[in-house]
This record gives sequence, C-alpha cells and structure tokens, in this order.
Amino acid sequence: MAKVKAALLFLAVAVTAHADWTILSARSEPGRAGVVHRHVVLEDSETNEGATIDLAVFSTKSCTLRLIDQPSPPRSDLAHVMRQERCLAGVNGGYFDPNYAPIGLLIADGKAIAPLRRAGLLTGVLAASARGVQILRIREFSRQQKADAAIQCGPFLVDLGQRVRGLEATRTARRTFAAVARADRAALGFCSDVSLSELAKILATTRLADDFRIERALNLDGGSSSAFWVARDSSALSIPEQKTVRDFVAIVPR
Repeated sequence: MAKVKAALLFLAVAVTAHADWTILSARSEPGRAGVVHRHVVLEDSETNEGATIDLAVFSTKSCTLRLIDQPSPPRSDLAHVMRQERCLAGVNGGYFDPNYAPIGLLIADGKAIAPLRRAGLLTGVLAASARGVQILRIREFSRQQKADAAIQCGPFLVDLGQRVRGLEATRTARRTFAAVARADRAALGFCSDVSLSELAKILATTRLADDFRIERALNLDGGSSSAFWVARDSSALSIPEQKTVRDFVAIVPR
C-alpha cells in the first residue's frame, strides 16, 4: 500500500510539473512608430484557469523608455499622462510608500530622484540609456552608465530565458512587467490575476509574440497599481489603475 501511495504521489507531482499554459487566442494590432499591441488569452491545462496578457512590443532601435514622475499632487492617471506627453504606450512604474515616496532607484529624464536600495524584493533595475533598454540585476547596474531612465523593482521573473524559481505561488493579483528579448526587442506588459510564479512560467514558456523570446523579465508594482495603455491605429487601449500611483514607464520615439 505504501508503494502504491508513493507511486500515486509521484504521478501527481509529475502531472503538476508538466502542466502548462496554452494560448487559446491571440491578436495583434499595429500602433505608432512600430509599436505593436498584442492581446493573448491563455489557459492553464492543469487547472483550466484563464489569464489574459496585453503587450506593447517595440524595437529599441526606434523607441526607448521614459520615466514620468509625479512627485506632488494632483497626480493624474496613466491614460491622461500618456496622451498629454504624446507617448506610444505605457504602464505604471515602481513601488512607493503611503506618502508616495518612491521605494528604490528612480531616474527620470536623466535626473536621480531616489537612490538604489538593498531589499529582498527589489532585485532588478529597468533602465534606458545610450546602450538601449536593459533589465539588470542590482549588482550589474552602475551609475556610470548615465541612464536617461531607470526604475528599481522586482522580483525578477525570467532570467537567461528561464523562469525564476521559488516565487510566491498562492496570491493572485493584476500584474505589470517589463521584458527584453534578443534582436533589440522589448515590451511592457499587463497580466490579469495570476501569482508571481504563474506569471514567470507564462513569460518563460509561452511564445506570446512572433520573434519575441523573452530573455529577462522584471515585475513592476502590481495589484491595484497595475495599468496599461497603448496608442493603436484604430483607437487607444486603456486598462486603468485602481488607485493613484507615483510614476509611469512610457515607450517614446528615440
């Protein structure tokens, strides 16, 4: 009987380990300056739970990232700021405290606003400089790079094309993230309610867009802060935040 139970347990673990997210549908719509909006509907083959991801995919040869800071009230929502600043797409940015002070490094328009911090959750930096758009480990980031925009956040979701293990797997929430791929491609994205572990698995194992194999991905502030906006040929798509946030990450022409 003990051997039978052990065999059943092994089988259950094996099935769970091989459970995967599959794409049910996907569509793309061109935006401005080569930015492409990608909407993907997925399903977990093990639990039959669904998720949707919206991506703004761009070439770092024609576009870059800009950090838009809102240090004092009144603070506007993402859609308003994106239109006002004539951005191509954008998401909410990093973490902030109850007084709206940024938690971790924040550089906007080349100006350092908040310093780098050592904290367990803040494992990476999303940066834009003359070198392009990068997602860096804290130890890899140097102020000598003279970033035009940078924001510290985390946790890392994907590294070297592989999902990061050991991420929180029980709490689901709206998620916002940044991702970089080969061939000078990058994306900002929004995902419906999933855990950090599931988001890492989706990004690492699912080809969400053609010619876009994610090499690194970094989680941004999630939950009620999560927001996504992209200007398309037909009309802008807006997924609004549920509370006011401190800053935004925007895609802009180079």
